[in-house]
Amino acid sequence: MKFLATQPPSEPERTPMAPQGTAAQTPGFTIALRNFMAYIRIECGLAPLTIATYGRDLDDLVGDLLARGVTSPRDVTPEHLSEHVRFLSGKLNRNLDPASTVRHISTVRVFFRFLHANREIPENPARLLERPTKWRKIPNVISPGQMRKLIEAPGPDHGDLWIRDRAILELMYAAGLRASEVGSVRVNEWYPVIASLSVIGKGNKQRIVPVGMPAAQALTRWLETQRADIVKANEAQADHRLFVSIRGKPLERVAIWGLVKKYATIAGLHDVHPHVLRHSFATDLLRGGCDLRTVQEFLGHSSVVTTQIYTHVEKSRLREIVAKFHPRFDR
Repeated sequence: MKFLATQPPSEPERTPMAPQGTAAQTPGFTIALRNFMAYIRIECGLAPLTIATYGRDLDDLVGDLLARGVTSPRDVTPEHLSEHVRFLSGKLNRNLDPASTVRHISTVRVFFRFLHANREIPENPARLLERPTKWRKIPNVISPGQMRKLIEAPGPDHGDLWIRDRAILELMYAAGLRASEVGSVRVNEWYPVIASLSVIGKGNKQRIVPVGMPAAQALTRWLETQRADIVKANEAQADHRLFVSIRGKPLERVAIWGLVKKYATIAGLHDVHPHVLRHSFATDLLRGGCDLRTVQEFLGHSSVVTTQIYTHVEKSRLREIVAKFHPRFDR
């Protein structure tokens, strides 16, 4: 019998999310977690953000297992993991979106496969756990007019670093950057002569993204005025990052999130976060006639399948396209 991800019960018992460090602080899981995290960090060479995601997933897994009375990896059964998947999808529990559920189940499968391969457990309880079919909801985007309001929201009345903030918003929309990429990009990765940016994305994949004149001008203004005054040749503290805090230190991803949310509120926009700017970048490219493969390169997607979610924007143009090009279309 295969233990699949099934629909949750109609009224699942609510289980609280596990706090950070749950797995590491649970005696029965401490050594197993330490060995696994060392493996993905040293042998697999995963990025810090990816490693942190694995850790959060395993904290949630162990927290749920503890609630079911399971205190060691050796005691985990396929039934426990099947119930855990139901917990992930439960509307009264985590209510994870499908992409996050798929990722979490992948973490569980890799974790127990590693433990079994290293003879830390006699059987692999996740061997029959299948990943659910991954579907994607239509990404949330905002119109060019709303984007203009967001980008123009930073002003002298909104903090000392409003020039930096506008440059960040301009760049995120102009280059389709993730929040983590905005914080990690360095000064020498910006090429003003060709108005292009070198970005290291997920999986350490490098891509070159051109940006438009408004973003280039905003970056130049930030670099030549506020950043120059803040850093004052102390590039070691700034870690040569393109964007820094008021104290001259690199910006964390959470700061980028807060910045976008702040100006979205000022602009009167709702449900806007960094990835909405990335979604809008891709959507506007396709709406303007850019081909899917080029958008894939700009976004740094490994597969064009990931990029295909943005083709929804072209559906509104289908009748117009067919009417224009098909010789037998009834006008």
